[in-house]
Amino acid sequence: MSWTGKLLGGALGMAVAGPFGAAVGAFVGHLYDGQVGTASGKGARDPAADEGGATDPGAIADRFFRTTFEVMGHVAKADGKVTPEEIRAARAVMADFRLSEPQVAAAIAHFTRGKQTGFDLTTAVMGLRRACAGRPDLLLAFLEIQIRAAIAGTDLRGPARPLLTRVAATLGVGGLEFARIEAVLRLRHGASGGADAGHGRGVMPASKMPLDEAYQVLEIDPAASDDAVVKAYRRQLSRHHPDKLKANGLPESMLEHAKQRTQQIIAANERVREARGLA
Repeated sequence: MSWTGKLLGGALGMAVAGPFGAAVGAFVGHLYDGQVGTASGKGARDPAADEGGATDPGAIADRFFRTTFEVMGHVAKADGKVTPEEIRAARAVMADFRLSEPQVAAAIAHFTRGKQTGFDLTTAVMGLRRACAGRPDLLLAFLEIQIRAAIAGTDLRGPARPLLTRVAATLGVGGLEFARIEAVLRLRHGASGGADAGHGRGVMPASKMPLDEAYQVLEIDPAASDDAVVKAYRRQLSRHHPDKLKANGLPESMLEHAKQRTQQIIAANERVREARGLA
């Protein structure tokens, strides 16, 4: 790891609150070096391309980062042009992830590559699927980021919806799961005030969350038992927990998405427990 990478990792590691602490530093430093090297044409080896997936979380993080912005660029350009709204949506994702300047430069380079006529969407997404073999929660996080950007950019109109439906199918995600993800992300998009507002603060407080929305976030029927609600909460928390996703290879720069989803799940659980009179 370069000295610059160590400095960046150490600084961000100290800035992250909660249970992440010192572990953030080394991972961010690795991601910094990997993404700057990729953006400059150095260190561009693609270890995740091997059959059977990658075992190194750093290699998975590099692939995840690159594919995220390539696919985002491809979807934005699918109708022949990239609108100001789509640019703002992509920038909002970068801001929400609190990317450093070098990481933003790398993300823009990947976004631009995805816009090119010769970009092969299926190959890119299948490469990510192979790299993340055995890590379905990581693939769902990738799809959530894509749907989130498309909602902010085009409201999933035009070619965005069929393209992302195709991406979901390539990842092994069916139509019902796609619809559920879209519904939950639309709740969050509305709470944040749109693509340009509420970076890192787009989670509705439990006291203001409508009860039906809280059940929707937890993926549980309002008529379910208290025990079923507890199990649903634990299942959703495990699926989206930043620590788990980071260990599986989610880039440190993208943990903010997982943190916000976790906050939304916690708020939904608090709202349901309050309504049921549970301690």
